[in-house]
Amino acid sequence: MRDTIIHHPATDFMRQVAGRGALDLAQALIGARLSLRGCGGIIIETEAYTADDPASHSHRGPTPRNASMFGPVGHAYVYRSYGIHLCLNVVARPAEAVLIRALTPDHGQDLMNTRRAGRSLCNGPGRLTQALDVQIADDGAPFDGGDLAIALPRQILPLLQGPRIGISRAQDLPWRFGLAGATGLSRGFPT
Repeated sequence: MRDTIIHHPATDFMRQVAGRGALDLAQALIGARLSLRGCGGIIIETEAYTADDPASHSHRGPTPRNASMFGPVGHAYVYRSYGIHLCLNVVARPAEAVLIRALTPDHGQDLMNTRRAGRSLCNGPGRLTQALDVQIADDGAPFDGGDLAIALPRQILPLLQGPRIGISRAQDLPWRFGLAGATGLSRGFPT
């Protein structure tokens, strides 16, 4: 008798991201389902940051703040932006990460609404982390189905592509990706 292997979508995610660079992963995450402690939704906007990218936190090498970017793939890199809000990233290859910019909520919406006091939920990295209650303690945590989970979509979805937002270096690189036709993006894409 053969044993049946049952795959858990989040565990599959860890295997699926192994060896992927940030540009590839940023596109693959569009349409993925993100869950964080009972809240989450479908990722509709991402941005890629590579090791040789002057806008990347890893560009000058490892520091205590960016150590997770040099850690295992498929883990979270969480940092405070401008001293105000947290940003959630998925680590790709060492020193590369993908910023989750927006998602369409599909579970835990009542709790997310409470956290955001009824304002727009997840159309920007700071709003998204507030709605999901991302904590600095989530930095370095795996997206393995524990507190954090990501399941990639089963099909390739139509993408939008354009320049990244809110950075002062390498602004012209078209490394921001969005789900075509989605509402709730942090900002529109050039036509």
